[in-house]
Amino acid sequence: MEEMKIMLVDDEERFLSTTQKLLSRRGFEVITAVSGGEALEKLRINKVHVVVLDVKMPGMDGIATLKQIKRQFPMIEVIMLTGHATVESAIEGLKSGATDYLMKPADINEVIQKAGDAFSNRQRLEEKIRVARMRKIVKSPREIIKETET
Repeated sequence: MEEMKIMLVDDEERFLSTTQKLLSRRGFEVITAVSGGEALEKLRINKVHVVVLDVKMPGMDGIATLKQIKRQFPMIEVIMLTGHATVESAIEGLKSGATDYLMKPADINEVIQKAGDAFSNRQRLEEKIRVARMRKIVKSPREIIKETET
């Protein structure tokens, strides 16, 4: 079974390093980025399953980064994270494809639980895609009989 790989994106380097250490100690592979642009660059070269993304960042904010991630990497699950949560940003993030929303300071167990849930969602979707592809490739017995009768 594939292990979950997490990316943390936040302009607060102290938060990044602390959270990365806590997740790494629990056995997770973690990549960090301090901006939306850096996150997109790293996603191009690293396989990541779940991104925990801060909403408020200078330059490309979390919502703009989320939209780019979902456009370029639609299978990546994104959890929005903020210390400045508003109903509007939560709704905008969820409408734009975020899986979930967390408030800072987020408890590490809650981050792990939400990331695990998002990873499970991704695995279910990947399985549905595999099944759909196999159905396209493999013909049913009825189709095979029909072809041999003609």
